[in-house]
Amino acid sequence: MPRSRIALAASAAAAAFAVLGPVPGAVADGGPAVAFTISDPRITESSGLAASHLHKGVYWTHNDSDDGPYVYAVDSATGKTVARVTMRGIDPRDVEAISIGPDGDIYVGDIGDNLGGTWPHVWIYRFAEPKQLGNTTVDVVRYTVQYEGGPRNAEALMVHPKTGRVYIASKNEDGGALYAGPKKLSPKGVNVFRKIAEVPWVTDGSFSPDGTRLVLRGYFWATAWRWSGDAPTKIGSLDVPMQRQGESVAFTPDGRALMYGSEGKNSEVWRAPLNGEDLPDSVAPDAAGSTGTGRPGGKGPGADAAKDGSSGHGATVVGFAVLAAIFVAATGLRRILRRRPE
Repeated sequence: MPRSRIALAASAAAAAFAVLGPVPGAVADGGPAVAFTISDPRITESSGLAASHLHKGVYWTHNDSDDGPYVYAVDSATGKTVARVTMRGIDPRDVEAISIGPDGDIYVGDIGDNLGGTWPHVWIYRFAEPKQLGNTTVDVVRYTVQYEGGPRNAEALMVHPKTGRVYIASKNEDGGALYAGPKKLSPKGVNVFRKIAEVPWVTDGSFSPDGTRLVLRGYFWATAWRWSGDAPTKIGSLDVPMQRQGESVAFTPDGRALMYGSEGKNSEVWRAPLNGEDLPDSVAPDAAGSTGTGRPGGKGPGADAAKDGSSGHGATVVGFAVLAAIFVAATGLRRILRRRPE
């Protein structure tokens, strides 16, 4: 497609978003609301999000490609950057995800492949979360990754908070897959990730702090999964705020809500409370308790509809469907052209 037509489509999508705006924030039923805005002018393509294990209220993020070997710590109380970590000796290709393991180490996924899955291998970088916040340079362990069945484009990397096993969700217009890494990654040789489940188009994912829930998100949707026996079982759709380009998701440290991030300058991070089956086992009410939805352990009115995508909650409002389609197409084409080989 000619660049002029792509630019026109992108401009149309941006204009439509500017007119319609995002879904309103806090509502009567305690739905998604803006938690903070990332104010650092260096963070223009926030593509991953992870709650700090050591610093209350701090979330780690990073830019997409074209930034450098940097990871940023953002204070959710102010939206300001309180640390920038430089990964020594790393020249990242397309960083797309971040997660924190049970040992407190930060995992950074250099796993993007916007040429449709052409790179013979990708990388994961690992380093200990700094005990003190501030600008610093760290040494990292680098893992080489390949997928069973050949290269894949991916934007979601999740480390299980109990086992430490690493998972990657691939991204494809026809649907992706969830891949499990070896029980223990090795910095020597190649770590082969094997397919364990089919999943939709995924831009990020996160395990709950107790490891009993997995959430995967796309640009305009998110789905909750129950995690048991090293495998996911789908629960249903979640309320998701409308964002310019929904790229990241992370559980809050208490497991009771999700934080949704987006690319762009001064991007907003939204907080969305969880209830019913979506709550991790460690914070779910007992069988006799009430979730406030009108029935024990239930998800309230519309729960069944949400499972097949027909609910009217959050960003699943039908009126935004056309905008979503236009924006995804324009954004995907723009990014492919921007990164295609010369």
